[in-house]
Amino acid sequence: MNGKVSPEDLFQLVGGNRNFDLFVVGLQEVPRADMAQLLQEALIDTHRLAGEAIMQSLQLFIFGPKNWKSYTKDVRVDKLAVGGLGGFIGRKKGAVAMSINFKEVHMLFINCHLSAHARNVEERNSQFQQISHYLDKKRNAYARPYHITVWLGDLNYRIQGIKTQAARNLIQRDQHRLLTSRDQLLQQAQRGQVFSGYCEGILAFKPTYKHNIGSSDYDTSYKVRVPAWTDRILYKIEKLDKIDATLHSYESIDCIYTSDHKPVKAHICLKFDKPT
Repeated sequence: MNGKVSPEDLFQLVGGNRNFDLFVVGLQEVPRADMAQLLQEALIDTHRLAGEAIMQSLQLFIFGPKNWKSYTKDVRVDKLAVGGLGGFIGRKKGAVAMSINFKEVHMLFINCHLSAHARNVEERNSQFQQISHYLDKKRNAYARPYHITVWLGDLNYRIQGIKTQAARNLIQRDQHRLLTSRDQLLQQAQRGQVFSGYCEGILAFKPTYKHNIGSSDYDTSYKVRVPAWTDRILYKIEKLDKIDATLHSYESIDCIYTSDHKPVKAHICLKFDKPT
């Protein structure tokens, strides 16, 4: 969020289509504002806050239908810091997680902010492993396996081995899919370093970082950073015989201008087969 928020942004974020059971929001670099209250105001007609996990600027919220208490139980929160700075924005690195049993579907949502800069691939991999190991230990302690796990946030993986102008030329010609072979996250996942067993939608939207604040133009500062898909949503089904997941959409929200990132949203539909 780059330490900024406006009601208009939040209404763009939640959108006009409220035809869903759960609405999960993961935020990074959150300003000193009551985000739960602001999001609740945006969702007041349809949803109520069911849980929150907050570690400074790293925040995760789950909103359920108005009668969510009749469907929901076993809400648990976990947090793990893996570095980062304080200050006004409080750029905390690490993860906040929330597990929830909704309509007998056990879900885990993880919102993370990993280390920046293209050169820090191994550091990001290590942070992912730290977070995964920590949450696995917690899961074993709860003795409650999850049907689905969703990772979201600023994972900070970059586009490797291409100069910024060449990347921007491809984006300008709507050929940004040609950049996916250079995406560090996809490369590391293919090598088995991170996100084993996870699914992600096609990166059909333009890279979400780094933009000039107040526009959709890519970075024109002296650093002229290479655009990248830093902001991602991935999911893993752990009970394939019990649950089926369909990704209906995976896209960025280009009309939000207060940050140097563009938010990303996914619509996942779950079908749960109960035993007869």
